[in-house]
Amino acid sequence: MKIAGLDIGTTGCKCTVFDEQGNYLGKAYRDYPVIRSVGSHEIDVSVVMDGVYAVIREMTAEFPDITGLGVTSFGETFVLTDGEGNPLHPAMLYTDPRGVEECRELTERLGAKQIARITGLRPHEMYSISKLMWMKKHQPEIYKAARHVFLMEDYVVFHLTGKAQIDYSLASRTMAFDIHTLDWSSQVLEAAGIEKELFSVCVPAGSMAGTVLPAAVVNTGLPKQTQIVSVSHDQVAAAVGAGAFDGSAAVDGAGTVQCLTPIYDEMPDIDQMYEGCFSVVPYVFPGTYVAYAFSYTGGALMQWCVETFAGEAKGKAREQGITANELLEREYQERNPDGPSGMLVLPHFAGAATPYMDIGSKGVILGLTTASTAADIYRGCMEGVVYEMYLNYQSLAGSGIRFEKLHATGGGAHSAVWMQMKADVLNLPITALKTVDAGTVGSAMLTGVAAGLFRNPEEAAEVMVEEMVTYKPRQQVHEKYMQIYERYRKLYDAVRPLM
Repeated sequence: MKIAGLDIGTTGCKCTVFDEQGNYLGKAYRDYPVIRSVGSHEIDVSVVMDGVYAVIREMTAEFPDITGLGVTSFGETFVLTDGEGNPLHPAMLYTDPRGVEECRELTERLGAKQIARITGLRPHEMYSISKLMWMKKHQPEIYKAARHVFLMEDYVVFHLTGKAQIDYSLASRTMAFDIHTLDWSSQVLEAAGIEKELFSVCVPAGSMAGTVLPAAVVNTGLPKQTQIVSVSHDQVAAAVGAGAFDGSAAVDGAGTVQCLTPIYDEMPDIDQMYEGCFSVVPYVFPGTYVAYAFSYTGGALMQWCVETFAGEAKGKAREQGITANELLEREYQERNPDGPSGMLVLPHFAGAATPYMDIGSKGVILGLTTASTAADIYRGCMEGVVYEMYLNYQSLAGSGIRFEKLHATGGGAHSAVWMQMKADVLNLPITALKTVDAGTVGSAMLTGVAAGLFRNPEEAAEVMVEEMVTYKPRQQVHEKYMQIYERYRKLYDAVRPLM
């Protein structure tokens, strides 16, 4: 008997399989293209579904006794479909520039703080509701033909089971979900002019949707009795997969995007969260919530740095059997053990996320000299990401956070240098977890609970969440970083008027 977690991302999907004891068995991955133009950012959901079928088929060929499959996905992106779930248009990604004017109109009708108090979100065009308004205004024939609005999780669940249901955490990414009543907000939908009947039924994270449809059995190879579970938004699944279940721990998602996910044991102060552009999202335990504090460029900035500046280092790294990232970390450490670079890097190379939400902001590197090396720039970029993380941590103070430690997931958790830097800057212990794919682990954990293999997520975590090493803060090093951070926190205000 096996359980599986399906994680649907912006550029690819993966399916990971575990046995009934929670031991990892195998993984399949498929990528798919994003269609970008000056006026639109879209994805063909039929291609996404083909990828989903492919990764499940690959896993069922090896593990034919999968009894439960949990589905998690990225947020905001939606598609309108007919009654059978056939897409009527390419799905609009959260980065799609359309919907700016509609977001402004909705905010004028309800007020920005009122929208935040209902939805837990500061109004922004990235959320689904603004783009739905754009569709109704500019492509009325498509909107009129629509019978469903699906985000990616409920789109896949519908095609596997025929049931239209969406979990609370993903529903909240539409900016049309009431985080108090845990249902679609009549007030927001009426102001937006969007019919509630189009949306899937809202259910708690980890809810069973049903067994596999005959057509889906053919497409996936899953046994017809396999239970399909609506898990959550991918960041919520990652928090579960990191073993963070209450406010005492937060999650450091050290992936392409750097994300700090604190947990709240009760509703946080919405007005305080509004000021920092932080989301308030229902968590998997009733009455608890998470927030997302993030930078668009975490690991992505490090990869850019390697590709741009480390041509020679890549050759040396291959000779030594290590990555270019490891080589650059080592070269810097050999010359300056545990010392901050003193460089100031504003990591807004893809725009600024929280606490600014300023897509027009640009990256900045200050402190270069003719003596600067690729290793120095790489180190400065690492520090910039961590300073931005600390800035978010400071912005969350007073909102009700109480975490005293961090659980780190993602590829960055395997960098001892970066983990120690985060511990030193934030002045908090940080535990690196073995798994890189915390989202699929969390998805499988909640699927195991729904299928009765585990009594609760805590029991699942005992066998599925494996700690590697804990990095403890060093007070003297923290104080050195804080001297530089005092300059860093002024950097955005100083350079933004120039860009």
